Amino acid sequence: MLVTLIAAARGTPVPDARFGDDRPLDLADWQALERVIPALLPLAAAELRYCSPTLASRQTGDALGLAPLVQVALRECDMGRWRGMTLREAAVREPAAVDAWLADPRSAPHGGEPLLAFVSRIGAWLDTRPVEGDGRIVAVTESSVIRAAMLYALKAPPQSYWRTEVHPLSVVSLNGCRGRWSLCLG
Repeated sequence: MLVTLIAAARGTPVPDARFGDDRPLDLADWQALERVIPALLPLAAAELRYCSPTLASRQTGDALGLAPLVQVALRECDMGRWRGMTLREAAVREPAAVDAWLADPRSAPHGGEPLLAFVSRIGAWLDTRPVEGDGRIVAVTESSVIRAAMLYALKAPPQSYWRTEVHPLSVVSLNGCRGRWSLCLG
């Protein structure tokens, strides 16, 4: 089975990104999306088409002609009381908590979801897709979810999450099945 993940068309620079951002796409996002539609249009032929619950993911999926089904399991990491803040704002308010969160993937000082639980949730979603064999699935979601999926697929150490970047409208494919995934580039 081939699962293709598309990062939503969100052009917010990483330092300005807010945890749990659910704003609609802005003009620059729509323009970027228009430029890639021809290249991504063939993905609409996938047997199953999903998106995360965010407005940006739904809008991106609709613009690509996917008519995606919302999957709550594809939501971003629950950031608890840091929701709506940038990482910089959280670090100013709670520097020790941010340091603990970045250092320990089992911690959730924000009162939300630990990184390891987030990665496990995304891995469980991958492992329970109903298509087998040569089936194709496409999902539009946030870059953080794609980073978690790559971490899960590669069985990479949790600290790898902080060293992985996924830009808006990037495409990442994973090939395999339950617990046996390979990252496909190109």
